[in-house]
Amino acid sequence: MAESSSSGLTFKLHPLVILNISDHFTRVRSQLQHPTLSNGGEPCPPPRVYGCVIGVQKGRTVEIFNSFELLYDSATDSLDRAFLEKKQELYKKVFPNFYILGWYSTGTDAQESDMQIHKALMDINESPIYVLLHPSINHAQKDLPVSIFENELHVIDGLPQLTFVRSSYTIETVEAERISVDHVAHLKPADGGSAATQLAAHLTGIHSAIKMLNSRVKVLLQYLSSMQKGEIPCENSLLREVSSLLRRLPAIESGKFQDDFLMEYNDTILVTYLAMLTNCSSEVSLNLSFLGEWTYSLLGCCS
Repeated sequence: MAESSSSGLTFKLHPLVILNISDHFTRVRSQLQHPTLSNGGEPCPPPRVYGCVIGVQKGRTVEIFNSFELLYDSATDSLDRAFLEKKQELYKKVFPNFYILGWYSTGTDAQESDMQIHKALMDINESPIYVLLHPSINHAQKDLPVSIFENELHVIDGLPQLTFVRSSYTIETVEAERISVDHVAHLKPADGGSAATQLAAHLTGIHSAIKMLNSRVKVLLQYLSSMQKGEIPCENSLLREVSSLLRRLPAIESGKFQDDFLMEYNDTILVTYLAMLTNCSSEVSLNLSFLGEWTYSLLGCCS
C-alpha cells in the first residue's frame, strides 16, 4: 500500500506545516488526557488528528506552505464538510493564491480507513495528497517522521482500486520560517529547565549588557570632560572617533522610532500589570480558600 510513486511530481514541504501538525497533535493529546495503558494493560494508541494542507502547484512542482485543522466525526468516520468549507472560504480571503492540496493526519502508516477520507476530498482536488506525521519519538532515526502519499489506480484481484503510494519530498524554507524555527529551537529547554528559566537568563544577559554599556559611556563622558577642562591632553584621533559615533545617533531619532518604542514600552508595562493582577488574584483565591476552611472548621468546633 505504500509503494514508491511514479507520478514525477516534486514536493516541497515547508516547516510551518510540520509545526502545525505537531502542535495540533500535542494539544489534542493533552486535552483528552489520553491514558498510556488500557484496561487490559496494553498500550493505547495515541489519538489521531486531521486537517488540510494548502499551497500552490506550478507545473510538476507542488509546494505545501500551510495547513489548518479539521473536525473529525468518529460516528461516521468522516470529516465535517461544513466546517471544511467555512475554513476554506476564510483561508481563501487571506491567501487567495493558495489551494487545498490534500489533507494530513497522524499515525505510523497509511491505513485502509484513510482512503475513505481521501476519496471524499476528491471533489475539492482531483488528486489530493496525504501528509502523514508519525508522532512517536525515535532518537535513532535521522529523517523526519513525515511521509507524503499520492493515490494511484492499481488493478488488484482483477478490480481497479485506489492505493496510497509514497512520494519523496524536500524541505523548503523562506527567511521568516528559518527565523521562526530557530526561535522555537532556542526556546526548547536543553538542560532540563523550563522556558521561563531560559527567559530569565536571557533578560539577565540583556541587563548585564546594558549595565556594561552604561559604565563605558560614563567613562567616555568623564574622559571628554577632563579633556575639555584641560586636565588631560587633547587627542584629535579619539575626538574624531567619538564624533563619528555620535553622528550615528540621529539615524534612530525619528517619529516612527518613537512610536514603535512607546508601543513596545506600553506593551511591556501592560504585561507587567497583568502579571501583578494574576498574582494578586491567586493570592486572593488562596486567602479565600483558607478563610473558608477556617470558618468551616470553626463552625464544626462550635457545633
